[in-house]
Amino acid sequence: MIAIVDYGVGNLFSLCSSLEMIGVNAKVTSDINEIKNADKIILPGVGAFGDAIEKLRQTGLDKILIDEANNGKDIMGICLGMQLLFEKSYEYGEHKGLGLLKGEIVAMDGRLPQNLKIPHIGWNGLHFNKESHLLSGIKENDCVYFVHSYYAVGCDDSLVATSEYGKEITAMVQKDNVMGCQFHPEKSGNIGLSILKAFCEGR
Repeated sequence: MIAIVDYGVGNLFSLCSSLEMIGVNAKVTSDINEIKNADKIILPGVGAFGDAIEKLRQTGLDKILIDEANNGKDIMGICLGMQLLFEKSYEYGEHKGLGLLKGEIVAMDGRLPQNLKIPHIGWNGLHFNKESHLLSGIKENDCVYFVHSYYAVGCDDSLVATSEYGKEITAMVQKDNVMGCQFHPEKSGNIGLSILKAFCEGR
């Protein structure tokens, strides 16, 4: 069973529907025992980093996610969920993340060409940086769907793929059993389904 962590942040319906389409048994849950007993964990998320990490801490889910990841369980963060895996974010202040991956989350504003719209919304191609089983069913420049105003930097040791939006933006990361997608695989058609299937089937 794949546990989709429910902490009050994120639209979980499309993610559940995508996993159902590829025949994966998944459950949206905030129950600590169910998360501990799950085969793998997906951490979704939309909204602001500070609010999201606070909700995880209030429920004790932050410690569970850290423990499960440190015990070797596969975990994937999606969009804001990916950002939460890093050490800190500078979104509306400075906030400590889960610290499962090295790197920081910074604003696009001031770092991209001024003619580009922020948030970054739309389809962009993936540029591969290193091998990952998550890429096994897709090709260089396959397009996925992004919606974000912040992105990860200082994450060279986990960087799997980037996408060009005025500069190369972190799109996918993986360090051993901890993985993430800045884009929404559940909204990225067959390419996204392939990535979700690769995560669920394992390394």
